[in-house]
Amino acid sequence: MSDTVTTEVRTGLYIGGEERHTDDTLAIADPGKPGVVVGHAASASAEDVADAVAAAKSAFPAWAALSATERAAKMAEAIAGIADDRDADAAILSQENGKVRMESWVDALVLEIRWNLALMLADEVDTGKTLPVVPGMIPVETTVAYQPLGVVTVIVPFNWPIAILGAALPHALLAGNTAIVKPPPSAPLATTRVVQRIAEKLPAGVLNVVTGKDENMAGLIKNTDIAKVCFTGSVNGGKRIMKMASSTLTRVTLELGGNDAAVFLEDAIIDDTHLDRLYAAIYDTTGQICMNAKRVFVHNSRLDEVVAGLEERLNKVVLGYGLDEGTTMGPLHQPAQKAFVEEIIQEAKDAGADVREYGELPGGELEGGNFLRPALVVNPDPSLRVVTQEQFGPVIPIIGFDTEDEAVALANDTWGGLCGSVWTADVEAANRVGGQLVCGYVWVNDHGATRLDLRAPFGGMKQSGMGREQGIEGVRAFQDTRSIAHIDTAALAAQAH
Repeated sequence: MSDTVTTEVRTGLYIGGEERHTDDTLAIADPGKPGVVVGHAASASAEDVADAVAAAKSAFPAWAALSATERAAKMAEAIAGIADDRDADAAILSQENGKVRMESWVDALVLEIRWNLALMLADEVDTGKTLPVVPGMIPVETTVAYQPLGVVTVIVPFNWPIAILGAALPHALLAGNTAIVKPPPSAPLATTRVVQRIAEKLPAGVLNVVTGKDENMAGLIKNTDIAKVCFTGSVNGGKRIMKMASSTLTRVTLELGGNDAAVFLEDAIIDDTHLDRLYAAIYDTTGQICMNAKRVFVHNSRLDEVVAGLEERLNKVVLGYGLDEGTTMGPLHQPAQKAFVEEIIQEAKDAGADVREYGELPGGELEGGNFLRPALVVNPDPSLRVVTQEQFGPVIPIIGFDTEDEAVALANDTWGGLCGSVWTADVEAANRVGGQLVCGYVWVNDHGATRLDLRAPFGGMKQSGMGREQGIEGVRAFQDTRSIAHIDTAALAAQAH
């Protein structure tokens, strides 16, 4: 049986330490049950957005004046107890997003983990450096220190909204900034609940939450009091954000889509453990993860093994409602995405590709939901969109190669550069091939969000984005440097002679 939320969920805005409700609301659709509304979220006006910016700006001086360790202490208090409502948060997220309950539960857990890992960096945040006098060349001693930027906006997508928030928000706050969080308009409920509970324990205005229609959100980017926008989403969305931010020269960090390659070398270990990892890397969240494997390249001598291993797992897939016991794969989040994935699968079929589909579509109250049978496309023409574009759905091309150089060339022949992986029993080969992949993060004998080192800087190359999140690099992305130089009179005098 499914464990659904029996009372309709309603969330408001949270601005300057106060919850605010709006007459206009967003009706949040259930992607698995046609016509069902999970709940309603407040829909902010442009004036509400301006109020959020003003509240964050007002709170900034006092928050920035604290030391990083003082901020960390307040942030630790704010995150305490966040797990108390995690079961309810996960149930709501499953219904508004579509993914299975366990993924939703982990989604909320990752925010807490990332938050606490960020707090472990507190002692580094304020640590600058001193550049000494260089006799005969530079007669000054210069201290280089870090300072926060001001008000920042953090915009997260529908697929893993709470977890993704953890890659940027705690680092921005720890650096001394105040923040406005914009949850995804199609799935804002669980994220708003979680962020508001944290915000209520911080000084008023330090953390704010705004939900609503995109046409009313320009002030989160173009307002001259916004110092930075951190956006996770599609490539086209990133381009729009960058264009809007250019009018005020607002800084941006963009973590965008990917077309990640998983490269199986000739000596790859292809057993149940590794095949389970690959399957998860492809099909978790019904394929809707930016860092999922999107193309699998396999040495031709091992191609049949990989295909057979994935087929064995796909034959066990249970398509169904995210909260139903036994469901292993939920619906796609939106009808438009379902239509796109269906289109690229049909295009591959029409081109004569070897397309194999698995599982049974659910019926009853789920009939007509955004469900799609997962698929493999074996050795398709590399010009097909199932290879060249990010599928963001439960379909993967498996492509053979003969040489290592060919594999590297195929992996890099794409617009994106978010992540990649190398599968081999040889550490030296893993480092050699991994070091040639043009992407921001490389796994060895694994791939995907569940194995991401949450301490490491994360971000993309090429059109997969710019900037880095997580780690001290993620904190520095929300800071500026200030240099203060003192003349050394003795060194200056010596230089004059």
